[in-house]
Amino acid sequence: MNTRQLLAVIATIMLTAAGCGSGSSGGTAQPPPPPPPPPVTASEAFKVLNQASFGATGAEAQRIITMGIEGWIDDQLAQPASLQLPHLQSLPRPQFLFELQPDRVDIWFRNGLTGPDQLRQRVAFALSEIMVVSQLGVLGNMTYSLADFYDVLSRNAFGNYRDLIEEVTLHPAMGVYLSMLGNERPDPVLNIRPDENYARELMQLFSVGLVELNVDGTTRLDNLGNPIPTYDQSIIEGFAHVYTGWTYAGAPSFRGAFPTDFNQIIPMQLYPGFHDTGPKKLLNGVELPAGQSGNQDLADALDNIFNHSNVGPFIAIRLIQRLVTSNPSPGYVQRVAQMFNNNGAGVRGDLGAVVKAILMDDEARPDLAMDLDGKLKEPLLRLTQLWRAYDARSASGRYPLVASFILFGQGPLQSPSVFNFFSPFYSPPGEIRNIGLVAPELQIASEYQNTYVTNYWFFQTFGLNQTNTDLQEDDIFIDFSEEMMVADDVDALIDMVAGKLLAGDISAALRQEITNIMALIPETETALRAAETIYLIVSSPEYAYQK
Repeated sequence: MNTRQLLAVIATIMLTAAGCGSGSSGGTAQPPPPPPPPPVTASEAFKVLNQASFGATGAEAQRIITMGIEGWIDDQLAQPASLQLPHLQSLPRPQFLFELQPDRVDIWFRNGLTGPDQLRQRVAFALSEIMVVSQLGVLGNMTYSLADFYDVLSRNAFGNYRDLIEEVTLHPAMGVYLSMLGNERPDPVLNIRPDENYARELMQLFSVGLVELNVDGTTRLDNLGNPIPTYDQSIIEGFAHVYTGWTYAGAPSFRGAFPTDFNQIIPMQLYPGFHDTGPKKLLNGVELPAGQSGNQDLADALDNIFNHSNVGPFIAIRLIQRLVTSNPSPGYVQRVAQMFNNNGAGVRGDLGAVVKAILMDDEARPDLAMDLDGKLKEPLLRLTQLWRAYDARSASGRYPLVASFILFGQGPLQSPSVFNFFSPFYSPPGEIRNIGLVAPELQIASEYQNTYVTNYWFFQTFGLNQTNTDLQEDDIFIDFSEEMMVADDVDALIDMVAGKLLAGDISAALRQEITNIMALIPETETALRAAETIYLIVSSPEYAYQK
């Protein structure tokens, strides 16, 4: 129970006690209704939005203040998904689909920056960093498939995890990326063995991990104090044999299948003659019997994974890390994992209930903050927060930042490998590693990447703003007209920028640094003063740290 909840309970007790005097009415006194929850502060609203959206804005913070945190979350859970594929299909079809990649990135930014389903889009982005496919490689010319895969994540962000892993498993983008598509039953004569790629990664990266976990996410140990492996090579082989016989739908033959605009966005089809019907070893000592159909094998195998005890804590840790904090306590993990195991209505795998549990937990925004709370913001989320705060737009209305993975080390479905942009276990050498903590995002915070990011902040604030009369049609610029109106008043200027980017929580040291710089810039240089203030804040550690 946090401090605010405790005060509410005390207030209720005091009100109840006050109503228990020696009245003469003779009737049974009814306890008064519980007091309303304390009002949400602007700072709290900003923290929620930085966890649950692509960046806080004053308008959205006011909605949280008005609706309450739980009310806002419930409203977001009910929002339909903003999709990508319909937009791409509305555009003229180029000769080669890779030419639509800038448009795919554009609609990702549009949905993230302006979509009403902010929480859904943020969770879809988190899921895209768990169940990874990437434009960089074999999917470069399958733009429709990439867009549809992201739409699968968006539509299922608050659905059931069992449904999600089935859609992911049968999606052609995943089939191509992790080579399940075209996977054949064994044929010793032709030296064909089932590909193990997807079998391995679905378990290791998408669901159960490498070692057995307790419900609180801690590692289970055997009698000798060693971690207990989740699976071995024989189980990988068993699942690899399950995933045989699937390729593009509607093909004249299994080996003659090839991608089309249509079949790269619909589930893969089973071609029974290429499915292995032998027995298959699965998790927890389960063995599928021989003679089952490919569809039955797949359903049983995905059920086997879905019902493994690791999945709850595994997904809890991954989503908490992506939304709230890099180092959740075992108690936090357990509470969220238990919600995965049972949403209160006997349903396992309810991702909407899991997301709500993550955001409503006391540890999401503790009253007494500690150094291990929060996380480093991902570079892409630092960009979207700035753009949302300063109404970033282009003359064309587009956001075709197709090279964001170069500038920021990240881009939508642009991971360098199936292992995501960074590992959830990454711990940089030094103080963080020495005390047993992790900081996943720091894995891409190299000197090289940090220089790129800082240079971009400089270019954005000083060059790509509303005062530039030489902007190109697709140049994405920010608007700091409001800051220019108060730029002659240093404190007012700092307060305005800090209010938009830091919820007003700016350190005395950073404030003094900005004040010192402002003393060097004439009051009449309002655009330069505004740009300098924004730049100093957006490039500061205080902005990079999500509390």
